[in-house]
Amino acid sequence: MGYTKNPKNIEAMKKNKTPQLKSEEKVDLTLDKSVSKNLEKFKAFLDESSDAVFREFKLGVQGIPCAAVYIDGLVDKLVINDQILKPMMYQIAILENTLQKPIEPDKAFEYVKMHVLAVGEIKEADTLDEAFLFVMSGEVGIMIEGFEKILIASARGWPQRSIQEPPSEIVIRGPREGFTETLRANTALLRRKIRDPNFVIKTIQVGRRGKTDVAYSYIKGIANPELVEEVERRLNQIDVDIFLDSSQIEHHIQDVYMTIFPQIEVSERPDRTAASLAEGRVAILMDNSPYALIVPATFYQFFQSSEDYYERWPLASVIRILRWIGAFLASLTPGLYVAIVSFHPGFIPTSLAISIAATRATVPFPAFLEALLMELTFELLREAGARLPRAIGQTIGIVGGLIIGDAAVRAGITSPIMVIVVAITAIASFIIPSYNAALGIRILRFPFIILAAVFGLYGVILGFIILNVHLVTMKSYGVSFMTPQAPIRYQDWKDFLIRLPSQMAMRRPTSSYPIDIDRRDQDPVKEEA
Repeated sequence: MGYTKNPKNIEAMKKNKTPQLKSEEKVDLTLDKSVSKNLEKFKAFLDESSDAVFREFKLGVQGIPCAAVYIDGLVDKLVINDQILKPMMYQIAILENTLQKPIEPDKAFEYVKMHVLAVGEIKEADTLDEAFLFVMSGEVGIMIEGFEKILIASARGWPQRSIQEPPSEIVIRGPREGFTETLRANTALLRRKIRDPNFVIKTIQVGRRGKTDVAYSYIKGIANPELVEEVERRLNQIDVDIFLDSSQIEHHIQDVYMTIFPQIEVSERPDRTAASLAEGRVAILMDNSPYALIVPATFYQFFQSSEDYYERWPLASVIRILRWIGAFLASLTPGLYVAIVSFHPGFIPTSLAISIAATRATVPFPAFLEALLMELTFELLREAGARLPRAIGQTIGIVGGLIIGDAAVRAGITSPIMVIVVAITAIASFIIPSYNAALGIRILRFPFIILAAVFGLYGVILGFIILNVHLVTMKSYGVSFMTPQAPIRYQDWKDFLIRLPSQMAMRRPTSSYPIDIDRRDQDPVKEEA
């Protein structure tokens, strides 16, 4: 801030003619036949970057000028040394001396591409801008004298996190692998689970400066082509400088912005993503992010867990019903408590009403402020525990909740029944598998508390009606958010509130409008019969 206020510094900035942002206006982005001129164009952008490497060398016995450009830290140096530089600098010269046949300069480019470079993938760049994109993505640009194009050799080798169990979607029974921050590792995890040649993965770059790789995948023949086209359209219309996580892409491609509920399913688990692809949905993966985005999404999907399909159906159905009960408790319990205590004490048994009144006799606040104070305190403890190191965070959450709750009751600030209500609300919110959906349900209890304090039970009912109207009017990629409740689709109820046996659910959910609705391989003989 002090720098820009100095008039001398402002004049110096005006006279400075070499900022990197303006280099594109000065440097011709077309390639030249001269290696030295092409290197000058590269250095005009990268010369100030200490991790940019420019390696000049000679090719063969005739000493054809060549150069390699790459970014240190994004490449595997063993690949560069053993499969690129060594063959071009030494092995090709030995071969020429042995055969007594030097390389013709006008055929050097094709000869190097077809006979010298021992890497798995080779591309060609016809412009400097295209070459920059490959080099900044971890490839090696190889320039050969006399050619107006650049060879791009695959040598990616940056540090990456190993595959681990996803911390946000832990299961007792099921696969333990989760996505990482490397796009190709994530697509490989999906390929291992879906070995269908119709499984398509397309990659594009988003972000004008970040140019981050984003892959969207689907199974051809199952996914609706209109859904795939809509995903492509929304991704291509994004115009932002840089993306750091897939959540930022989620914000740009969702349908409704003015809501606390997510309309895109987020998962770290390859098995859950593969199951969604098999239902006709589209998965979006982003480099540098371990989270997959799955579209379209409906409200009931946020109450499903991968483990539901690994356990027997009666057990999974009971647990799924408990999640729905937990959602109602997490959002409505504090509001119902405030409404009943403040306006409708006749709704509870006399003995319980007397007990509640006795515990609240020393509390100086009305039920509304009491509930609001305790809920805010618990949210503070929860956020503090989440942001601290894991071992300390768990201790802070448990000890802090016990000490503060006990101290508040002893000091007469709150009643024991209010502590029980807050504890039930907190436990119920933890049972929801999706963190995004659970966060929205956690926030809902505050509007319900306010409505209950103003209108009593009528306010809670009014708020519940408004909430349902809001959910019914939402859509996710053309699919009604409350499907299969509104509109009612009885076919999808086999995997809704409860999960029926797999033998009874052999048809895919109709919410994503899949082309192939049948999960089984169709037998032509049986169909004709």
